[in-house]
Amino acid sequence: MENEHINSKILKSNYIPNAEFYSQIIDSLQDYSIFTLDNEFVINSWSSGSSKIFGYKPDEIIGKHFDIIFTEEDIKNGISKNETETALKEGRATDNRWHICKDKSEFYAYGLVFPLTSIDGEMLGYVKILRDLTERKKSEDAIKKYVKELEDLNTHKESVLAILSHDLRSPLSSIIATAGYLKSNFERMEPNTVKEMLELLYKSSVDELNMLDYLVEWARIKYAAEVFSPRKIDLVQYVQKVFDTLNDTASLNTINLHHEIKENTSVFADGKMVLSVIQNIVSNAIKHSLPGGKITVTAKTEEDKIIVQIKDSGIGMSKEIQDKLFSPQMNILSKARIENKGAGIGLLLVKGFLEKNGGEIWVESTEGVGSSFYFTLPMEKPLNKIDCADKIEFDENA
Repeated sequence: MENEHINSKILKSNYIPNAEFYSQIIDSLQDYSIFTLDNEFVINSWSSGSSKIFGYKPDEIIGKHFDIIFTEEDIKNGISKNETETALKEGRATDNRWHICKDKSEFYAYGLVFPLTSIDGEMLGYVKILRDLTERKKSEDAIKKYVKELEDLNTHKESVLAILSHDLRSPLSSIIATAGYLKSNFERMEPNTVKEMLELLYKSSVDELNMLDYLVEWARIKYAAEVFSPRKIDLVQYVQKVFDTLNDTASLNTINLHHEIKENTSVFADGKMVLSVIQNIVSNAIKHSLPGGKITVTAKTEEDKIIVQIKDSGIGMSKEIQDKLFSPQMNILSKARIENKGAGIGLLLVKGFLEKNGGEIWVESTEGVGSSFYFTLPMEKPLNKIDCADKIEFDENA
C-alpha cells in the first residue's frame, strides 16, 4: 500500500517531490542498505533496508563510525578510508566485500559510495548504498569449490598412476629379478652372498609394503569420507604417543625429543589422522637429523586455530625442494624413495589429512641448519563458513 501511495503521487502532474517523498522511496527499497555519513565518517541517517540487512535500528547505529560495518581485516587495511578518498577523487567508489551485521554474522554486498554536496557545492558527507549478494557469492564459491575438487581429483588420479607405474612397479621388477636369480643359482652361491641378497629382498619388500600402505591411506582420506571422525582431542596426548613410539629410534642416534605444549591444548580433529601427521613429520625429522640433534614440538594459539611447529636441527633442504615438497610430482616422490628419506608420499598423506581437518601445512628450512614444519588445526568445530579469500568482482548492474 505504501508503494501504491508513492506511485499515485508521481502520477499527479502538480505534485512536487519533497524530502519526505524521497525518504519514502529509500525506505521502500528493502533489498538495499542506504545510509549517509557526515564529514567525520559518522553515520547520520539509516534506511529501513539497512535495518533489515544489518539488524541495527536507527537509534542503535546513528552516531556510530562508518567502520562498524567493516571486518577487522578491512579496518586494519583502511578500506573505509580508501572508499571515501576514491569517491572524492573520482566522484564515486565501488567494491564487493564482506560486511559485519549487528549479530556479528557476515554478508557479501556490492557497495557504492559517492560524495554528498549541497546546492552551493558545500561538502556535506557521503552516501553509501549496499546490495546484498550473499546468495550469489555462495553460488560462485560453491562452483569454484566444485571445480577445484574436480581438478584435485584429476591430479590425485594422475599421481597415483605415476606412483604405481614408477615407485611400485620398478622396485617390484627388481625384487622379482633378484628372487629369480636366487632360485636359479642358490646351490652354487656363497652363503654370504645369499644372505646379502635376502637382506636386500627383505628391505625392498618392506619398502614396497610401506609405500602401498601410504597409497591406501591417501586414497582413504580422499575418497572414503565415512571413516572421518573429528572430535575435541588433547594435543599433548598425541604428541606424547608419537614420542613413546619413536623414542627408541631417536635414542639410537642420540636425538632428543622434546615438546613445550601446555596441558589442555585441544584441537577439533580426527585423532588417528593427527597421530599420523605428527608421527610422519617427527619420523622424517629423525631421519634428517644429525647425531646429538634435537627435535622440539611447540604450539601456539592464533585466533580460532592452533599452530604446531616441529623443529629439528638437521641437514635442512634447498628452496627448490621446499617449493615442491607437498606437490604430488612423481620425480620428487621417486627421489625421496631412492634416498630413503621417508618424505615424498608420506608428506602428501600428511597434507591430505590436514586439509581434511580444515588445516594447512608449510615448511621453513635452511640447508645445514635445520627445518621447521608448521601445521594448523581448528580449536573448535568449523561452522562451514564460506571461504571469501578469492575476490569476485560483480557487474554494478547485477
